[in-house]
Amino acid sequence: MSSEALLRVSLEAAYPGKTVLRDIHFELRRGEVLGLVGTSGAGKSTLVLALLGLLPWRGGRVTGEVEVEGENLLARSERRLREVRGRKVALIPQSPMTALNAAISLQSHFVEAWNAHESSGRAALHARMRDLLAEVQLPSDPDFLRRRPPQISVGQAQRVLIALALLHRPALIIADEPTSALDPVTQAQIVDLLRRVNRRHETAVLYVSHDLVSVLRLCDRIAILDCGTIAECLPVDELSKASHPSTRALLDTLPVPLDLLLSYRSSTAVAPLQLVIAR
Repeated sequence: MSSEALLRVSLEAAYPGKTVLRDIHFELRRGEVLGLVGTSGAGKSTLVLALLGLLPWRGGRVTGEVEVEGENLLARSERRLREVRGRKVALIPQSPMTALNAAISLQSHFVEAWNAHESSGRAALHARMRDLLAEVQLPSDPDFLRRRPPQISVGQAQRVLIALALLHRPALIIADEPTSALDPVTQAQIVDLLRRVNRRHETAVLYVSHDLVSVLRLCDRIAILDCGTIAECLPVDELSKASHPSTRALLDTLPVPLDLLLSYRSSTAVAPLQLVIAR
C-alpha cells in the first residue's frame, strides 16, 4: 500500500434548511481500504453522493474539496465528472437488484458501461469481460450473459456490479453498503472478493457500511461517522484504544469479542464465523 494520498476530502453538505455533514476531513491512500461506519441517519449516503458530485441532483449543496489524484472534483463541470465516474472512481451501490436495469441483458450492462469511456472495439470488451467475470466467479458463456437481472440471484447480481465497477480499472471504488441485501455466507464471500480485488489490483476502497463485522474483516482503518461528522478514525488493529463514545457504543454491539473478530482477519474461515454470528 502506497503512502501517497489518492483521495483527500474536506467538505460540508446540506439540504435546504438542514446541514447534514460538517467538518468532514479524511484521506485515503492508494491501495488502502477505509471503512466508513455509522448508524442510520449519520450521513453515510449523503457523503457518498457528495464524493461523486451527485448531491446537487438530490437538491443538496456541497462546499469544500474532494481531491482525486490532486484534482478537486467539486470545482469541475458535470461533463468532467461523468468522465471521472466509472473510470477513476467507481461505485458499487447497495440493493443490486434495483441498481441493475431489469429490462436489458447482463451483456448490455457491460456494453453500455464500456462505451461510456472506451472507443476500442467489441473484441477488447469481450476479453475484459471474460477476465472480470472469472475474477468475480461468474460464468461468461452467452447463455448467462443473455440473462436479465431478475433471472439471476442477488449474490450473482452483486458480483456483476463489482465486475462493472472494475471494468475501467479505477483507482478508487466506493462500496456503498454492498452486503446489506445478502445472506451471511454470501456477505462473507463478497467481502473476501473485495479484499482479493484490493490486493490484486491495489485498488483503494472506501467501504461504507453499518456492519462492523465485515468492516473488521476487510478494512485497514475505520472512520466513525456520527451526527454528520467523523468522530474518530483509527487503524482497525487499534480499535481497542478507541476513546470516542460513539466508537465505544458501536464496539459494544459486536456479537462476539473484538479480539476474536480481529483474529479472523488473516483467516479464510470467515463464512463459518458469519454463520455463528448469525445464529
